[in-house]
Amino acid sequence: MRSMRERMLAGEPYLANEPAIIADLDRATQLMERFNTTAANDPLGRLAALRELLGSLGEDTWIRPPFHCDYGWQIHLGPRCFVNFNAVFLDVARITIGADVQIGPNVQLLTPTHPIEPGPRRKKWEAAKPITIGDNAWLGGGAVVLAGVTVGANTVVGAGAVVTRDLPPNVVAVGNPARPVRTLE
Repeated sequence: MRSMRERMLAGEPYLANEPAIIADLDRATQLMERFNTTAANDPLGRLAALRELLGSLGEDTWIRPPFHCDYGWQIHLGPRCFVNFNAVFLDVARITIGADVQIGPNVQLLTPTHPIEPGPRRKKWEAAKPITIGDNAWLGGGAVVLAGVTVGANTVVGAGAVVTRDLPPNVVAVGNPARPVRTLE
């Protein structure tokens, strides 16, 4: 029988009360606290905390505190990315962010899903689906990207948009739910 952590990583329904999952959450909480409270004049200390927290961090990529996530090690950022204040990356499933991505303040990348049926939800079952953000995408302030979504390369997601399904490359998408309104050359 597979552990709840193994079920979580496979994208299957799981319960988050297993000791291994709680240990991963505690580790991330300690590293986020270190990152979020490191003095502004200690950029190398902040960078060290990020490198320890995240699955991978590309060269010349920067995240402005505060930053919040579930586990950290499921987050992979490419080179030359910028993530502004108050980002929330719930990485129950893998979050992959390409090169040269710009992420505005208060952006949320939310991989968890919960049952629609009240019984399993009451029993605290959950699952997750990965999120992928393509190279050179820009997520405007307050944008929300939901579980299982891919945002194509060069795509711009307008401020406050809620991305509920995949967006192709080279478009501007706005609204709730986000829809392409313009194609980029």
